[in-house]
Amino acid sequence: MSGEEVRRRFVEFFQERQHRLMPSSSLVPHNDATVLLTTAGMQQMTPYFLGLEQPPAARMVSVQKCFRTVDIEEVGDDSHCTFFFML
Repeated sequence: MSGEEVRRRFVEFFQERQHRLMPSSSLVPHNDATVLLTTAGMQQMTPYFLGLEQPPAARMVSVQKCFRTVDIEEVGDDSHCTFFFML
């Protein structure tokens, strides 16, 4: 199964259960000066968790583009990437 198929099935599973699909945010967050890059799938939801904004739905699903550099020296082996999709 391809990565694209995994992402599609993941989203379909939750949409069938009334979750609203949220688009992936930019890799460079426009509303968060505390970070340089989007590093987690929940990062776009931070204003909702903090109670700063009302979420657009009670249940949400996303496939968020993420970029991490914490273990950049490990990139290239069989299990480390800098860019990935967080489900």
